[in-house]
Amino acid sequence: MSIPFLEISDVFADAAEPATFPQAVLRYRNTRWDGEVGLADLTDEDWVTHFARFAPLPGNLGAPLAQRYHGHQFHVYNPDLGDGRGFLFAQVRDGQNRLLDLGTKGSGQTRWSRQGDGRLTLKGGVREILAANYLEALGVNTSKPFSLIETGEPLHRNDEPSPTRSSVLVRLSHSHIRFGTFQRAAYHDDAHSMARLIRHVIRHYYPDCEDEALAIAAPALFQRIVEQTARMIGQWMAVGFVHGVMNTDNFNITGETFDFGPWRFLETSDPNFVAAYFDRQGLYRFGRQPTQGIWALQQLGGAISLVCEEQDLSEALKAYEPAYQQSFARHTLALLGLLGGASLQDDLRFLQTLYGWLTESQANWQQVFFDWFGGEASLARAKDSPIAAQYDQTSFVSVREGLTARSPDRPERLNASYFQNAKPVTLAIDAVEALWAPIAEQDDWSQLEATLAHIEAARAAYAGL
Repeated sequence: MSIPFLEISDVFADAAEPATFPQAVLRYRNTRWDGEVGLADLTDEDWVTHFARFAPLPGNLGAPLAQRYHGHQFHVYNPDLGDGRGFLFAQVRDGQNRLLDLGTKGSGQTRWSRQGDGRLTLKGGVREILAANYLEALGVNTSKPFSLIETGEPLHRNDEPSPTRSSVLVRLSHSHIRFGTFQRAAYHDDAHSMARLIRHVIRHYYPDCEDEALAIAAPALFQRIVEQTARMIGQWMAVGFVHGVMNTDNFNITGETFDFGPWRFLETSDPNFVAAYFDRQGLYRFGRQPTQGIWALQQLGGAISLVCEEQDLSEALKAYEPAYQQSFARHTLALLGLLGGASLQDDLRFLQTLYGWLTESQANWQQVFFDWFGGEASLARAKDSPIAAQYDQTSFVSVREGLTARSPDRPERLNASYFQNAKPVTLAIDAVEALWAPIAEQDDWSQLEATLAHIEAARAAYAGL
């Protein structure tokens, strides 16, 4: 197959040399997605050859490419960025002929590594497998963990006990082109490269935006990216996900969750919750994620204004708020197994009541959504919940009325094995640490495998979410 990224790699990438690792132990293989992209026939030995030794896939990129980009990091512009511990390894297509990237994390140093070692801790790889699988199960637009291989190097890190074990991760994403890719072209006042980048993105990801006039095509593309980003953040807010580091180089053009190192899932509703210990000002706190999303898009729009009118981009940015509201409302109701009410505004009023109660009561976030899946269809289940006493409080009356007033969506899903449990999947920080401890201490992966199986059960139960 032709490799689309090669159309722009002369400007936006550099050749990269994979690290040589002392060992390669396959720890995770995505057996749902390997078939989707035509790689199910690879033996485990082949898998290690391609995803730890990085022998090229037949007919694909002959050598890895580390992408160049800039970005705002905690609102400070940094022109010295790029793939510092990863690279684009291959581009593949799924059964619907959609283009996807295989990108790495922990594959060694590149020219953009600065002072980093280019490596990834095994714990960091395990955390990404957990978070991305759970987000996908909950219907959130996200990159997918494709492969995790332990590499046998002792690593030293300030934020965890050292030395710690190392790994190399391969993730599957529709694109690794970032907001910061556009910012790089704008920084260099390179209108020609910006035009090439925009045409490339339209051709391969948003063909409906194509127009002979770049002044028309560029704002159309921007609006689509605005909408996709808004939908993603609406989904985050519905599932209680805190990304942690919403720098502009951590947003991509297809609105997928990726590069989420210090992520957290809320245990209880807290708009001021901060995931990253180094985010001392709370810039990327949970309740600020929608605001930060539009700020990042403003930076993207500022970059694209190199080749089109700012007024047209400002008009396109207006799509953010309605797309966010619709995504937030629809996804919350989908997680509750409910159909929408009379109008979006009616649903938003109900959600204000629901989330207000969640914050006031400090009820467990995941448990509430689990207990009330299907609304009235789960009245009996909710009475048997570990937190049933909180549903007897007077403050919950208006929430219950809103839940039971809405029609259940496919209530037969309550027959799934997942909903026969007393508790849902939880990836609260204590639970994640409890999964890591037996791996670190006894090389016991059974608890992680059980949790991944539980996530798969959730995926099946939420079918079509």
